[in-house]
Amino acid sequence: MSPVLPLTAPRFTTRRSPVRRPAVRFLPFSPDTPDQTEAGTRAPGSSGGCKGSLEKPTADCPPPQLQTSRAPLVGIARLAANSPAADTRRKSAGKPEYFVLPVKSILNRCDSERVPFDWTINPYRGCEFGCKYCYARYTHEYMEIDGGEFERKIFVKQDAAALLAGDMARKYSYESKASGGMQAEHIAIGTATDPYQPAEKEYAVTRACLEELARREGLCISIVTKSNQIVRDIDLLRVIAQKSSLSLNLTVTTLRPRLARLLEPRAPRPDLRLAAVKQLREAGLAVGVSASPLLPGMTDGELEVLAGASKQAGAQWFYSGVLFLMPSSARQFLPFIEKKFPKLVKQYQEWYAKNGYAPEEYRKQISERVRRIREKLGFSSRPWDGMRPAKAPTQMSLGWDAGAISGDLQRSNACDETSRFRQGTG
Repeated sequence: MSPVLPLTAPRFTTRRSPVRRPAVRFLPFSPDTPDQTEAGTRAPGSSGGCKGSLEKPTADCPPPQLQTSRAPLVGIARLAANSPAADTRRKSAGKPEYFVLPVKSILNRCDSERVPFDWTINPYRGCEFGCKYCYARYTHEYMEIDGGEFERKIFVKQDAAALLAGDMARKYSYESKASGGMQAEHIAIGTATDPYQPAEKEYAVTRACLEELARREGLCISIVTKSNQIVRDIDLLRVIAQKSSLSLNLTVTTLRPRLARLLEPRAPRPDLRLAAVKQLREAGLAVGVSASPLLPGMTDGELEVLAGASKQAGAQWFYSGVLFLMPSSARQFLPFIEKKFPKLVKQYQEWYAKNGYAPEEYRKQISERVRRIREKLGFSSRPWDGMRPAKAPTQMSLGWDAGAISGDLQRSNACDETSRFRQGTG
């Protein structure tokens, strides 16, 4: 089994105590609860008496309203609660906590017909970039950890390369059903966590996965990241591109550094990301720019300028979709809007308080703008366009409605998470 860390990196030495938290509310099942009893008595068959009551609680028998049933943790929540701490060379007080997650699989199925990939690889759980709008915060809730901890508790998936080798042998098909057996199944890297976040500098899980994929031929792979650290792996990416279909996507939501710092606190500056696009193109790799999510009232005014800068950097394709907010993300993002952009509070509350999507008419307008931009600047189609049969609304043909697709993706991921919950995979 290949290690998570390079051979020269420190080993894992400490374990954290299991944390008991209330059962995750999104799961479609719940453990049996103890029989309900009258106040101040124990359940039938339990040992010892209980003389406490609402008026006179005792030390070993608190008032009934304080007696909460805590189900045993299972699956990924149990693994997370018992994950050992990972040693790190970082000394800053603001660094996140790192843990080693001993998963059983790293290649995860995505069955949705509205996203262009069959499998996902997320080398980490959590992401230090701390993007205020990040839809993937819900993945921490499956580990019974608050979504607000998404950027502060990072889980490093153990033995990634060895797990991927086994997954590819058992799961992967070179004749995807979606393509009628004509194309290999599409693997997307970085759908719920950035594969090149700062943790990658120490633990190199993403590189370990790429090394494994570089040993194979005829694959279909895409990577999405906000980090210029991706250029570190140009050597491997070129090997993969020679043997398989590979597309790279740098996410740039705004060209304004101050706004980017507010929205994506610890992600590299926009100019560094565009410089990475240029370097990847000069290396002969296929690369495009994602301007998703587009934030109403904040970044929608610079869409054309951002597309022009992307084209100048060498991007071959460009796409954008309107912000989608899951409840776990809204709990972080809406207070942020209230604090930093008070003039937008009313609009965001009206649009997102009861629905994760912006109004359909607004999304259609953005799709049309993206279509015109692509036509004007001569952006080519993305490599995965047409990989799956279209079953989406009409406006999907105008431009990728990332809001709708992100919502479908999160539901697909949620189903996938639930099916793996008891198995402790992913």
